[in-house]
Amino acid sequence: MELKLQRYPRPILEPVPWHSWENKCVFNCAVVHDGKLFHMLYRAQGEDMVSRIGYAVSKDGYTFNRFERPVFTPASAYELYGVEDPRITKINEKYYMLYTAYSPKGTRISLASTDNFFVWERHGVVIHDINNKDAALFPEKINNRYVMLHRIEPDIWLAFSDDLIHWIDFVSIAKPREGYWDNLKIGAGAPPIKTPYGWLLLYHGVERADRPIYRLGFILLDLNDPTKVLKRSEEPILEPKEEWEVFGVVPNVVFSDAMVEYQGKYFVYYGAADTCICLATIGVEETLEWCEKI
Repeated sequence: MELKLQRYPRPILEPVPWHSWENKCVFNCAVVHDGKLFHMLYRAQGEDMVSRIGYAVSKDGYTFNRFERPVFTPASAYELYGVEDPRITKINEKYYMLYTAYSPKGTRISLASTDNFFVWERHGVVIHDINNKDAALFPEKINNRYVMLHRIEPDIWLAFSDDLIHWIDFVSIAKPREGYWDNLKIGAGAPPIKTPYGWLLLYHGVERADRPIYRLGFILLDLNDPTKVLKRSEEPILEPKEEWEVFGVVPNVVFSDAMVEYQGKYFVYYGAADTCICLATIGVEETLEWCEKI
């Protein structure tokens, strides 16, 4: 049984020509649903090509209204080139955003938190001295510790913490696969979703090619020991096919930081060719059937 996402027929968010900070591209967004509204935090680049994070809100998950100005902007030497690829996890009553700080020092995983998406507490770089990205938090402690997914190229790794700030016990849990669609490098997508059968992790895989191809798949991790991979997509669940996925700032890319459960479906929000934001869905029941058949 192989799963496939069903696309919404057109992009749901595109650059705004008269917004200088987002007139080149909008992509790679975090999305959460608070029971009433969908809140989106998206990466944007404008005339200076510095990445900033904008905010948009929706009642139905399809049609978003956005703010005219970014809600999170570079603020340290680690962020001179931008703040990239946010992923949001709600823990207790607070939202935690892991993002990539990019500067001449390289890429560093950083953390900020909020309870309203507009006022942020910055916690700074949380994994130092190594190029790293694609970070996402599990929504609850496992064995009394917080757990983070991250990517030290080319693998997906875990790290563990008692306080969300100091991270230890790095361990690689999944690698590229020779002969598969994810043979060059892989990285976590959305924060994992807890199911009866394990932690469901959306991830991206990159195929080695003249122009590397980014696709999406699922990994299922053990509920009590997330270092243990129970299952992994044999075939991609989404790959670049539409014109806006194949052609753009970075061709041949579908890349997701967000998966939300809503009305019996998983809503997967993804960046297409690093240019616009799109949506694809899949039934929860169908996905859980795949999880169950280990």
